[in-house]
Amino acid sequence: MRGGSWGALVCLAGLLVGPSLALPPVIKIGAIFTEDQKNSSVELAFKYAVYRINKDKTLLPKTSLVYDIQYVPRDDSFHASKKACNQMQFGVHSVFGPSDPMLGTHIHSICDALDIPHLEARLDLDTDVKEFSINLYPAQHLLNNAFQDVMTFLNWTKVAIIYEEDYGLIKLRELVRSPQNRDMEIHLRQADPDSYRGVLKEIKSKEIHNLVIDTKPINMQHFLRAILQLQMNDYKYHYLFTTFDIETFDLEDFKYNFVNMTAFRVVDANDLAVREVLKDMQKFQPSHNFALHNFTVIQAEPALMYDSVFVFAIGLQTLEQSHTLRPSNVSCDREQPWDGGLSLINYINAVEFKGLTGPIEFKEGRRIQFKLDLLKLKQHAIVKVGEWCPGNGVNITDREAFFDPGTMNVTLVVITILEQPYVMLRPYSNLTGNARYEGFCIDLLRQIAAMVGFEYRIELVPDGKYGVIDLETGEWNGIVRQLMDKKADLAVGSMTINYARESVIDFTKPFMNLGISILFKVPTSHPTRLFSFMNPLAVDIWLYVLAAYMLVSLTMFVVARFSPYEWHNPHPCDMENEMVENQFSLANSFWFTIGTLMQQGSDLNPKATSTRIVGGIWWFFTLIIISSYTANLAAFLTVERMITPIENADDLAGQTDISYGTLDSGSTMTFFRDSMIETYKKMWRFMENRKPSVFVPTYEEGIRRVLDGNYAFLMESTMLDYIVQRDCNLTQIGGLLDTKGYGIATPMGSPWRDKISLAILELQEKGEIQMLYDKWWKNSGDTCTRNEKGKESKANALGVDNIGGVFVVLLCGLAFAVIVAIFEFCYNSKRNSLTEKRCSGGPQQSLCAEMGGELCFALRCRGSRQRPALKRQCSKCLPGTTYVPAVLDIPAAPQPGSHHHHSHHHHLQQQQQHPPPPPHNGMRRSSHHGCNSSDDRSTRNSAGIPIELQHHHHYHRGMSPVSTHHHEYEPT
Repeated sequence: MRGGSWGALVCLAGLLVGPSLALPPVIKIGAIFTEDQKNSSVELAFKYAVYRINKDKTLLPKTSLVYDIQYVPRDDSFHASKKACNQMQFGVHSVFGPSDPMLGTHIHSICDALDIPHLEARLDLDTDVKEFSINLYPAQHLLNNAFQDVMTFLNWTKVAIIYEEDYGLIKLRELVRSPQNRDMEIHLRQADPDSYRGVLKEIKSKEIHNLVIDTKPINMQHFLRAILQLQMNDYKYHYLFTTFDIETFDLEDFKYNFVNMTAFRVVDANDLAVREVLKDMQKFQPSHNFALHNFTVIQAEPALMYDSVFVFAIGLQTLEQSHTLRPSNVSCDREQPWDGGLSLINYINAVEFKGLTGPIEFKEGRRIQFKLDLLKLKQHAIVKVGEWCPGNGVNITDREAFFDPGTMNVTLVVITILEQPYVMLRPYSNLTGNARYEGFCIDLLRQIAAMVGFEYRIELVPDGKYGVIDLETGEWNGIVRQLMDKKADLAVGSMTINYARESVIDFTKPFMNLGISILFKVPTSHPTRLFSFMNPLAVDIWLYVLAAYMLVSLTMFVVARFSPYEWHNPHPCDMENEMVENQFSLANSFWFTIGTLMQQGSDLNPKATSTRIVGGIWWFFTLIIISSYTANLAAFLTVERMITPIENADDLAGQTDISYGTLDSGSTMTFFRDSMIETYKKMWRFMENRKPSVFVPTYEEGIRRVLDGNYAFLMESTMLDYIVQRDCNLTQIGGLLDTKGYGIATPMGSPWRDKISLAILELQEKGEIQMLYDKWWKNSGDTCTRNEKGKESKANALGVDNIGGVFVVLLCGLAFAVIVAIFEFCYNSKRNSLTEKRCSGGPQQSLCAEMGGELCFALRCRGSRQRPALKRQCSKCLPGTTYVPAVLDIPAAPQPGSHHHHSHHHHLQQQQQHPPPPPHNGMRRSSHHGCNSSDDRSTRNSAGIPIELQHHHHYHRGMSPVSTHHHEYEPT
């Protein structure tokens, strides 16, 4: 598009869009290419980038880019400057190109004078800072560092550097001056297509096998032909090319001679985003343009041009958020700079994004962030064998591509995954490298490396998975993916050998045999309760026993009162006694029943046939209840009953209440998915359809779900054994579901496999692997003490938790008895005090004082066996003191006419004045007569005088029984 049509377009856009926009609706950019680049891949990439930006409405939604392309002869700086001034006059906001170093310098001087951003994608050896220049080509000093790292890795001591132009010598001079190459023998040779054979012949005669080649891409085929002619294409020679486009050259003649050819590339053709861009660019390419015949690979220069246009667009997008971009109105004649150029170049310089050439970042206009893929020619193709990034150095992922493992001591990349006790991180934060790791596999790897002869560097797998194939896409993940991509040399860990993995990678001989088993939580026994001695009988049985006790007691009371044979004369010797009594009062009936229930008996014996039947049936009932209780008590107090809801895999498959799962993307998951056994197929269907997912990302997550309950974890037996020995809450259910082994994985065709297999067999025969197993499984200090209850195990001793409730019942009973005793004392004292008040109105002793005195008397260890009778009677009602001797104590007969005799006679007369009371509970009149008896407290004689159950002694406090004024005793 020419400048004549730009004015009308700008005017039309100004009418349609208001002046409030931060960016104008049309932004003009200029590009200068050499005439030999007309319709080339570089021009195509430039046009396609503009087209893609205008099509993407998220980047510059209200702005369109319009380009102007000018072509100039190579090495014609005059015409190049003139074309650049024409673009300035038409109002371009930036200039792209050219790629020629001399032309680029002249164009930049014009852009720098007018403050117009200049974006380049060429090698620039000028180390001075250019204010208005943005160069996407990686800085040469960083590229030299990359070449230096590769040479150091390959351990080159003698090298030849071949370059074509003086410009190439300046480019590689840092390799010659590098302090790291101080001990390296370096030969510099300049060559062109006519002298290639002579230079290579000289190098061959000096037995130099390592070469750094810096030639023009157009002359590469001539150089390769010279190598073939001189037969310098065998395994002894190694060529390091400085070009980024080695994939575009025809290397078919070199693939099968084991010649070493290495180079870097700046575009990762395996990246999905890059593939999409190349595929879309193929549709954009004109039908008559055959510059990009192979769209699986793009050259570095067009890719850099594509990224430079996007860098400019992203800079505009960032500027739009805070500034207004004014139109460029500059001219080479006025030499007046553009006032908006400085802001624009600053925003472009701050751009960070990922393009076709990888990550992009600038510092003072120079690119400082990028990623280089290290490529090497192998028998089938050119493959990626490593990476290089500024600051990180070279990372070789396929070391077998460079070394013969049998003749050189190399450092292998060992990939692994953290899994107890195989690979674990040490608890020290100051460790680096391999010292950070410990475990069974780390110790095994150390011994194998010493036997086979290699060094190693341990790395963790990025996604934390062992590796399983996606049935839909056919892609692998985890460790298997890393080995397939040759990003690691070995994989050490709990890596299961199976058919699917063996088809894409290699395994050594197994160093450990195992199988799948079930991890489950130990069933928790019910917590011991304080009243667990009541567990042998159910609650309803206890209630039935209580009801039976009440019913039998009441039945005994009623039947005993109804039967005439339970009524008897309390004084058989007194035939004239009309009162009979019944021993089964309501209280005695309950006492008889509870005594027999407790197997203690009582002094009450039924006499009638009916009551004996009641007693016998009750005794039979208590015999069965007590025997059953005693027999069941031992089982409840000494045997811990644990019922496991599942016993094997069939139990798991036959229920749905307990969920079960495996490790995600592991061999156990693959086993159930591919199994043809009906039980395991049923389990896989359950696991696959269960929501939420029963698959866990790590073993730790699976163990946590098992401890949470209602979940069974299907895992490998060795890991299960390790976990069970350290957590007594976990146990193994059933046996092994299959048999398999752990092995060390290697890439397909690795020369290390057989040597490591021999080392594993030797370690097994010596018992070293078993010793390592005992070290990490059985001898650790964190194993738990498990109380296994086998058939020969003894019952546990009973503790407070088992029978402590009996002591609680005892203490409660004692406390209740004391409370009842206090109540009886208070009730009796209250009743006697009322009687005393009727007899005398004098002052009385307080209840508390009397209770305290009685308590002190009761606590005397060596007190008298006699005690005061608890009677509050005044001297007017009953003179003298009555007492009861402990042993029958009959005082001497009183003297005739004495005061004692008179008082006794007067006392009897007072008692005879009152008629006898009616029969009370348990007593009734009888026609039988007998002698008097003092056995029952409730018995009354025919005269109505109460006869005490014991011989009472009434006496005044503080006086001895001998000095009493009066004695009352029963005649014999």
